Amino acid sequence: MSKVHASKTRVIFWGVRGSIPTPGPGTVRYGGNTSCVEVRADGEIIVLDAGSGIRLLGQSLQREFGSDPIRLAILISHTHWDHIQGLPFFLPAYSGKNQLKVFGYDGTRTRLPGKIEIEELKDMDFRIGRLQIRSKFLNHPGVCAGYRISTPAGSVVYMPDNEPFEQLDVQLRNRGVENTARQFKSPAEERADLVEFLRGADLLIVDAQYTDEEYQRHVGWGHGSVSSVVSLAADADVKRLLLFHHDPNHDDEMVDKIVDKARMQIAQVGKSIAVEAESALIL
Repeated sequence: MSKVHASKTRVIFWGVRGSIPTPGPGTVRYGGNTSCVEVRADGEIIVLDAGSGIRLLGQSLQREFGSDPIRLAILISHTHWDHIQGLPFFLPAYSGKNQLKVFGYDGTRTRLPGKIEIEELKDMDFRIGRLQIRSKFLNHPGVCAGYRISTPAGSVVYMPDNEPFEQLDVQLRNRGVENTARQFKSPAEERADLVEFLRGADLLIVDAQYTDEEYQRHVGWGHGSVSSVVSLAADADVKRLLLFHHDPNHDDEMVDKIVDKARMQIAQVGKSIAVEAESALIL
């Protein structure tokens, strides 16, 4: 019998860092593991990315389920190392009684050739059990997808690595290559599409790796800034904003300052969006 309570949607953050794990006294409150978020809704367990945080999630699931089988889906945003490095250490993957399925777009099958079932996604809309999932390609080197999960209690959007589309033309020139995964529209059209993808989300988990000043030195790196994500959240009228993918050079004190800055900017635009940087949430 499933141990997931269908009446609630629960979101737990097992890894919130970008680029590389950053354990130590300066990251105790927000955590030092790389990207991994657990969503439980309507009898399903969905794991968003498999950074180093998935190791702790696996240990927790083993304790919770004991001898009972574990059934879950892992949605990979993209296959950069900080988003898949924890998978070899995910204990439920080594038991034959468990049912694990990994979903992702171009490159997922090549980079994750394990014994678990892997499905390379082709459509931008799909279902996991009774949950409807929508996806959108983001502005990040290679192929990177964001996911919108519709649950009975509300919608959860996961956008772990994304750079503002306003600088898209500059970014592509800086990378020195054409994007082969898909054809980009104009920066204005891409941003408008993203705003509609986010429209009215109950929880937006989003890449806010840089301060505004830091971003000016990192145009083309594929990550967001505080002002850019506040602007997106405000334009899309999301209800809750969760700042994510914290820079490895940002300790807890720095993340506190970034959260304060985002809250101030939300107030300045006259919105009532709740802003956080880590938590275990019930929708």
